[in-house]
Amino acid sequence: QVQLVESGGGLVQAGGSLRLSCAASGSIVSVISIDSMAWYRQAPGKQRELVAEIPTYANINYANSVLGRFTISRDSAKSTVDLQMNSLKPEDTAVYYCNVVIRRRVYWGQGTQVTVSS
Repeated sequence: QVQLVESGGGLVQAGGSLRLSCAASGSIVSVISIDSMAWYRQAPGKQRELVAEIPTYANINYANSVLGRFTISRDSAKSTVDLQMNSLKPEDTAVYYCNVVIRRRVYWGQGTQVTVSS
């Protein structure tokens, strides 16, 4: 089993910053087993979309809408992935989900709400 625990969501004014963190744990979680770690988000009435991903053996990928504002980082030894979100906009309001792929199997966190007020 794999457990993903997210933290760091909340309410912030436009232009502010938040940092999301996700820790993966479980018997199959290890430095060599994780294929990628990522953050997705889903706004009300919209489909879930990729925000940023950091694969183990490929380049970091960001959604165009967050380029230059968000930074994803990963601590492979601790199996954690963070998302630093700066210059937040009201349109960034969504539930943010941690996503981890381990040996081609996809795992999701429970989601954390991010609300940006104008």
